[in-house]
Amino acid sequence: MSLPLEGLSAIVTGAGRGLGRAEALELARLGASVVVNDYGQPGRDGSGEASATPAEEVAAEITAAGGRAVAHLGDIADFETARGLVDLAVTEFGKLDVLVNNAGILRDRMVFSMSEDEWDSVIRVHLKGHFNTTHFAAVHWRGRAKAGETGVYGRIVNTSSEAFLAGSAGQPNYAAAKGGIVGLTTSTALALARYGVTANAICPRARTRMTEDVFAGFAEPAAEDELDPLSPEHVAPLVGYLASPAAARVNGQLLVVHGGMVAVVERPRVAAKFDTAKEAFGFEELDALLTPYFAERPPGETFAASEVLGLKKG
Repeated sequence: MSLPLEGLSAIVTGAGRGLGRAEALELARLGASVVVNDYGQPGRDGSGEASATPAEEVAAEITAAGGRAVAHLGDIADFETARGLVDLAVTEFGKLDVLVNNAGILRDRMVFSMSEDEWDSVIRVHLKGHFNTTHFAAVHWRGRAKAGETGVYGRIVNTSSEAFLAGSAGQPNYAAAKGGIVGLTTSTALALARYGVTANAICPRARTRMTEDVFAGFAEPAAEDELDPLSPEHVAPLVGYLASPAAARVNGQLLVVHGGMVAVVERPRVAAKFDTAKEAFGFEELDALLTPYFAERPPGETFAASEVLGLKKG
């Protein structure tokens, strides 16, 4: 019996630890050959010998389990480094089939306290990093299709966040980047569908090194013999599914996943529509229409969907 991802190759960014590590291991378990990307430089141990980076450790773990993997240590927010990452997958495994964009950083602060660098660095790693790898993966798949190859296979799984959906007050940079990633995902899904490529985004909730302060007290860690409800292992199987042939009809979707639960988020819908009785709206007419409409809306209700934070299994 063949594995769901047998014969496929994948890239997972930010895969040295946490969520990316769990995703890389799951893709390998399902049969994929994996390029394990994470930013870092080889260090030295106590004896002065070179020590492995987290990405190299994950690649070695996959290889030791009988899979195929190679580490990539570059910063995917750099355009040319992202080109090299995709080239590495093609060189090592003959082609690229799956791209999982996971790499990210946090620089949390209220909007009135946030520095320019705190804004720029988060947008750079999350949003620009997603674009960079997506661009070169798309070039690869489109080139194969244009060359006459039939049955081109491509899967993109991007990482958004509930911070975008719920409007996290202390994360304006992160929420903006994650909202941008959803826009990038839906645009990519429409642009690449003709080439046999799907693009979807997930909003995972997981306790990792990056989010340990965010989720402190949100949900207590499980007992020693139980799986933490915020474990990355709750998220990785959905990534494996979206990377598989079984998900061929899943495209341009946003899914929330954590703690044994997956929720499909519906697209925005128009709540109300107003037409001018004249050639163009003026202030007075807008006041007469919109002020009473919003007066009847629940206090504090905005476009943000804060109810997603209450989603749980059961």
